Formats: sequence, structure tokens, C-alpha cells
Amino acid sequence: MFRLTSAAVAAAALAGFAGFATPAFASTATTQSFGAHRAVFVETDNVNGNQVVAYHRAADGTLSQVATYPTGGLGGILTGSVVDHTASQGSLNYDPEHNLLLAVNAGSNTVSVFAVRGDALSLRQVVSSGGTFPVSVTVHGDLVYVLNALNGGSVQGYRVFGSFLAPIPGSSRALGLDPAATPQFTHTPGQVAFTPDGSQLVVTTKANGNDIDVFDVGFGGRLSTSPSVNAEPGAVPFAITFDRYGNLVIANAGTNSVTTFAITGDGTLSTLDSAATGQAATCWVASAGRFLFASNAGSGSETGLTSSASGQLTLLGNAATDAGTVDASAAADGRFLYVQTGGAGIVDEYSVGSTGSLTKVGSVTVPDAVGGEGIVAF
Repeated sequence: MFRLTSAAVAAAALAGFAGFATPAFASTATTQSFGAHRAVFVETDNVNGNQVVAYHRAADGTLSQVATYPTGGLGGILTGSVVDHTASQGSLNYDPEHNLLLAVNAGSNTVSVFAVRGDALSLRQVVSSGGTFPVSVTVHGDLVYVLNALNGGSVQGYRVFGSFLAPIPGSSRALGLDPAATPQFTHTPGQVAFTPDGSQLVVTTKANGNDIDVFDVGFGGRLSTSPSVNAEPGAVPFAITFDRYGNLVIANAGTNSVTTFAITGDGTLSTLDSAATGQAATCWVASAGRFLFASNAGSGSETGLTSSASGQLTLLGNAATDAGTVDASAAADGRFLYVQTGGAGIVDEYSVGSTGSLTKVGSVTVPDAVGGEGIVAF
């Protein structure tokens, strides 16, 4: 789909990416050298106009709304979804090297690129996602990959030039999932994520295969032709994070559990441990310092865990949230946790204790964000 030479890619980046960026938002302004600070950004996924709502984080962890920024695209809703319209994790992500915030626009098949200064945003670009219904984005160094959920699923790669993304020619990979499988919200891929060293790219397929796909990231940021496919029958692998030791951590919606894996150089996974949350619809998982927190949409709760160097998991207990617990993100080296709840579009604010206990310090209702997903905190 993208047929640009390396020279053309660089030229496109400097020129505003004619044909990929929305002209009204193209700019040659440089990103501020200081990025996100004491801020929480939340994506609304509103189908009438997607937005990112910015909050300032006070010293005690409470949030106050600063501004609302249109993404220049539309949100989208997968059929069958209720509190999780994109049924994914990582629809909003931060690039710390370039101080950029990346937001998918599922209803427009685009990705928005914002420059970040403290808790303020400036829209730099809107670029094609290279597929249909983008739901997740990941970044490592100068590389970005976007996961498109429909038409069998695909991933598309980009290189960062200043405040812009340039598609990497030949980087698109089809996932080969059944495009007709229903309902969509359980039969579309859940997340894309780089491994901590950036050498591999991980994709979860949820119930459309019950697989965890691992691509090798090669020269120029292009992926291996096909992934190593790791079958997890009945698990419905959904969300991805990594513990502080670099072990892969997966939230499994089918078994309501969290599982740790070791990844070999060829992309093969070996199970280290698995822990059932005892909750319903365990779909999301976030790292917060030395703790892990799994979001349980069906129970309205967060499950705390720790993971050892060998991947052994220890359950710490559950904390109640507002209805429809989805995405979560930690701030201040894991001292605070912010949890999106899609039932009423609320973000719950928690302080994280020394033993991993969660104490609620407040909540905010995000405008026009019922069912929305995508949150990053600093």
C-alpha cells in the first residue's frame, strides 16, 4: 500500500507527508524538548469526533481537567462491545524520545500525532493507519507500529521524523484472521507491543485464533515475513505488558487470568506462571513499578499482583472501581494508578501503597467518553 523509497520517506516527513497527513494539521514546528509532566491524557473514542482530554496531576494524585484536543479523526465501535468500544489496549501511547502522543482514530483509519509539552498538546499530523479500524499503537526508539483490527487484522510500521510519522515501505503484515468471525469485540486483535529491547513485536489475537504472535523486527524496522504463532487455546489473550524483569505479561479474557511468559529469540513463548483473578472479564493489564494491575470489566475491579524475576505471580487482592473497568496507566514511578471505566466514561484515581494496595483518591468524568479506551499517565 505504501510505495515510498527511503529518500522519499525522509522528504515526505519534512514536507508534511503529502498524501498521508491531513493538510490542515501538517506542520514543520519542532517538538518541545520537554515532554509530558504530571499529566494524564485520556482518549474519548467518540464517533462524532475523537478527542484527547488532558488532565493535570496534583501532588496527591488527584486530577483536574486542563483542555480537550480534537484528534482530527473519528472514534469507532466494534459490534458487540458495551464498555470497551475498541476492545483493545494501547490505543493511546506516548513516545518519550520525541515527546509525542499517538492516538488511533478507529472510525477514520488514521493515527493522530500530538507534540507534548507538560500537560498541553499540539496536533502535528493525521496519518493513514495502513489498514482498517486501528485499535493499538506501540513505539520503540524511532519505530512505531499500528495494529488494525478489521479485515483479518494487520500491522503497519512507521519511522519517526521530528514530529511526524513516515510509513515504512514494505512493513505491513497481514495477521490472516477470520474477517467474518463474530462478535467483533472478542474476535479482533487486542494489542500490539514492542518487547523492551525493541527486537520483537507482539500481537494478541483474542478469540480469533487464541494466539500470541511474535514478529522479529529486522533491518530498517521491517518485520519477519510471518510471526511465530503461539497458541493459547481458550485463553482469549487480550492485553500485553512487561514486568520489571522483562517477562511478557498477558491478560486472558477467556480464563480471567494473568500469565507470564519468557520469549526466546525465535519468538517461541514458554509459560512461567499463571494466576486466576477470580473476577469477570479480565482483559487489561498495566505495570505500576513493581506491581501489576489487571482490569476486570465484568466485576468493576482491579486485581493487584506481583511478579518475580522467574515470572512467579502472587495475587494481592482486588479493589472496586466504577462500572466497566478497562484501560489503566500508572504515574510517578508507580505511586498512582489511573483506571478508565467505560460504563460512564469515568477515570478513577488511586494511590498505590507499599504493599500494592489501592486507595481511591478521587475520580473524574471524561466528557463524551462512555465506552472509550486509551489512557497514559505521568
